[in-house]
Amino acid sequence: MQKFTFKRQDTGLFTDQQLNLACQQERLLPFINRVFSKANFEQQIASKKQHFSDDKRAVLAATLSDNYAKITTTDKVKANIEALKESTTFTITTGHQLSLFTGPIYFIYKILHVIRLAEELALEFPENKFVPVFWMASEDHDFEEIQSIQLFNQTITWDSTQKGPVGRFELTDFEAVKNTVKELFSSHTENEINVLMDAYTGENLAEATFSFVNALFQKYGLVIVDGDQSALKSEFVATMHKELEHQFSFHAVQKTNALLQKEGYKLQVNAREINLFYLQEQSRERILHVEDGFFVEGKGTLSLETILAELSDFPERFSPNVILRPLYQETILPNLCYVGGVGEMAYWLQLKGVFDAANELYPLIQVRSSLLYIDPITAKKMDKVSMNLTQLFEDVATVKKAYLKEFASEEVDFLSIEEQLNVLKTTIVDKVVTADFNLEKYAQAELVKLEKQIVSIQEKVVKTVKQRHETALKTIEQVNEKLFPSNGMQERSLNLFQLCNTGKVAEIINGFYKAIDPFDPDFVVLRAIEK
Repeated sequence: MQKFTFKRQDTGLFTDQQLNLACQQERLLPFINRVFSKANFEQQIASKKQHFSDDKRAVLAATLSDNYAKITTTDKVKANIEALKESTTFTITTGHQLSLFTGPIYFIYKILHVIRLAEELALEFPENKFVPVFWMASEDHDFEEIQSIQLFNQTITWDSTQKGPVGRFELTDFEAVKNTVKELFSSHTENEINVLMDAYTGENLAEATFSFVNALFQKYGLVIVDGDQSALKSEFVATMHKELEHQFSFHAVQKTNALLQKEGYKLQVNAREINLFYLQEQSRERILHVEDGFFVEGKGTLSLETILAELSDFPERFSPNVILRPLYQETILPNLCYVGGVGEMAYWLQLKGVFDAANELYPLIQVRSSLLYIDPITAKKMDKVSMNLTQLFEDVATVKKAYLKEFASEEVDFLSIEEQLNVLKTTIVDKVVTADFNLEKYAQAELVKLEKQIVSIQEKVVKTVKQRHETALKTIEQVNEKLFPSNGMQERSLNLFQLCNTGKVAEIINGFYKAIDPFDPDFVVLRAIEK
């Protein structure tokens, strides 16, 4: 792959708020703890050491060891889990929903980003160890968002009537979905898809995703965390107790929201009075604060004493929502930095007050790398119409106009005709006025008719020229649609397997891995090199 970089602000793809998050965090200091920078990791390491106990490390390592005992993984992953017991080991974390077959390709980019960031930090601070972590959002309950992917112009969907946290979904009829993917690659006998599909298994979707992501990234030492674990939830009981008794997160977010809006920033999420759900086998229901205590759909009204007793005995039945999940994550991980997309990081700006109220360290936050991949066929099309990389960020009409100006300019250049017409008009008016002053208006009106006729001729010529270049103009449209589907960012719709038509997945992932520089906020364009 050939790598090219562009300043994010020059692409026109990001808002001012998103650019501040990616490149100018100094402007966000009221809403974050420290600006993301290589130098600030030293302070963050010192602060996290004070906030994270050896007991928490023991619980985390033991839970991870139990989870990984169910699958086969690399010695590098095992060593990273073991290292988490040591006070000099820290995590770099990203997370995502349990999207079908990883869903959009930025799922891959964000994981590779934390892997690369952990590696760079290991070089900068050799006295410490840094573990890349992927947090599975297994308790999310919006199944419609994750159940489908587009692959080779085909929609692949896992139909299920199950409800509740998607991670707990049993894999009913899931084998048929995997077989559909296998069939798409069946003509390539040495492809890696079958091995990956065989790894995509378990007692539920969380276990299957766990095993699948491990198969993709185990060689890089990625450690996967599923927060839907009783032992880990136990570490968060005190905070959930405070939330139920005092609704502290709602009040903290409301104060921050007012400050953000005053600065003109957009609010990404809304806090609820209680930012916890109640988990049951087939449901994830809001906990509502009512006059007599708390109401949960399907369970009824509970008193404060009753719900706190249940929290103490069964912490796994309580699930933090988008407001409290980051706090939960930072409570159970020795984490230094959270990496996510621009939209995801925008809601982290709303949360520092929540962290302060819970006496938990707010992490460094970073916007993940954004990449645009130009496949060999699209690269050929660009060459055919002499389309350069800068034009990728221009609207289609502008690119078409530039093409016609370069390759059809002589055919549609009417400048000399317009100059001669202006001279002719002036001459005619002068002659008419000399002959009879009263004929000037008549002459002007007739000249307007003449001008309209000439414009009509010009338009006819331009239309003919455009038709002659129609194939090229359509190619420009095809390139734009391929790289910016429905005028959106490619990384939000393209699936990894779409780039692996021969089934060679590891090679593509490794190409992205090499292209990512975690300390460079620039937008990356990768152009495939045809072999």
